[in-house]
Amino acid sequence: MEAGPVNGLMTYRRRCEGQTFERILVSETDEIVINPVEPVNLPEEITDFLMMEFPPMVIGPGATQTIYLKFPVEIGVYLDAAKCIEVLDVFAPGRQKYTLYGPATTGVIARYYWSAVYPEIPPVESFCDGVMELSISNASHEWAEVSRAVFDSTDMKLYYGEFVAVTTTMKILSKLLAETDFVDVPLKSDMVKSIELYTARKIPVLSRGYLMEWGLS
Repeated sequence: MEAGPVNGLMTYRRRCEGQTFERILVSETDEIVINPVEPVNLPEEITDFLMMEFPPMVIGPGATQTIYLKFPVEIGVYLDAAKCIEVLDVFAPGRQKYTLYGPATTGVIARYYWSAVYPEIPPVESFCDGVMELSISNASHEWAEVSRAVFDSTDMKLYYGEFVAVTTTMKILSKLLAETDFVDVPLKSDMVKSIELYTARKIPVLSRGYLMEWGLS
């Protein structure tokens, strides 16, 4: 990725996975902002939902457990001029997978990602994986098996530093129901908050979490 004059014109050029993306920039500012964004934009904008799948966990009634997962990272490039932010590019290495959560007629398409479960923050590959802290609490009076978590990415709060991170919660309501949400806090104190794509695109978003109504595994 580079930005500089080409034939006397300011040009942004990015090469990733054998593909080249190039745009001539005409602006009174040369400021470009690069940070991780919600990982639901590639290869095109299909959905707002992210499904994390992991090895099954059996959680007792009233129990709480914090685990760590790896999640996919996409990189956004913004033009910043006079407090007006424009999305220039979004890219990521590798191929993106999608799946259906719920029935074919009423379910939702979700970006799919599988991760092992870690008791501590795992090492990740920069620009490929981030770290998701997931705090699971079983508010029901039953044992529950959990092997997936579905999130509405419009609520996503990403932070970055040595690695990309997001903090999430899951509240189990029954064997089949759970509420998931994002928490707007950095995983480490020195992390920087990302500019959200929905903010850059001036799309109003109400924080609401997501109700998983089609099963937890």
